[in-house]
Amino acid sequence: MANSSQSLRRAALLVSAVAVLGLTTACGDGSGTVSSPQTESGTAAPAGGDTTADGSGTPAATSSGTNAGTGTGTGTGTGTGSNPTAPGSSTSTSTSSGSGGTSTNSGTASSSRCHTSELNAKVGGNDPGAGQENFPIVLTNASGRTCTVRGYPGAAFASASGQQLGPDPQRETGATVTTITLKPGQSAWAGLSFSNPEISGAKTATPATLVVTPPDEKDPLKVKWTNGTVPVSGNASSVRLSVFSAGTGA
Repeated sequence: MANSSQSLRRAALLVSAVAVLGLTTACGDGSGTVSSPQTESGTAAPAGGDTTADGSGTPAATSSGTNAGTGTGTGTGTGTGSNPTAPGSSTSTSTSSGSGGTSTNSGTASSSRCHTSELNAKVGGNDPGAGQENFPIVLTNASGRTCTVRGYPGAAFASASGQQLGPDPQRETGATVTTITLKPGQSAWAGLSFSNPEISGAKTATPATLVVTPPDEKDPLKVKWTNGTVPVSGNASSVRLSVFSAGTGA
């Protein structure tokens, strides 16, 4: 009987040991250590293969850190592209025109200076008044392009041999200087005036030509003078020039 009781006690101890071993294996990962909860780093999506942020099955929005919009621009300052136009943005151009000239805000000249080779010169009819003789010096654009004149002409009376008669003319002051734009065939004029020598008593000479130099040019034009004597010295012998204006002065 004593041997039977000892055998039963050994069997009970063996069963208890097996039960404890089974509990330990169930709480571990088979290595004898307890596993910690697994996490996946570096993604916004949850583990388990669901690529949605909330498990709804709708793809979650992602950002790559770059702007997907593109845009192109043209030389006029306007732009086109897939991005919406920014609020308040606008493009504009403006032009302004006046008598005898045209200006724009682009910063480029619409025409260049008229050169001597592109002009014809003549002297218009006398318009006397108050003891003064007044003649228009007329320059006409004879070229095929648009050009400009601005300021005063150069002028001098000359003899048949080419010798200058009298001093250089004086420029009238106080007039507004403007740029005159001449299309082909258009004209500009500047006034040439002097006191009537018969009234002033100035010494006179009869020129053969009036030598006219366009503004900012070096080469002159020669116009036949057919209007009699001009003052060359003495009292009230000054000859005066005015700035160019549009037209012929008629």
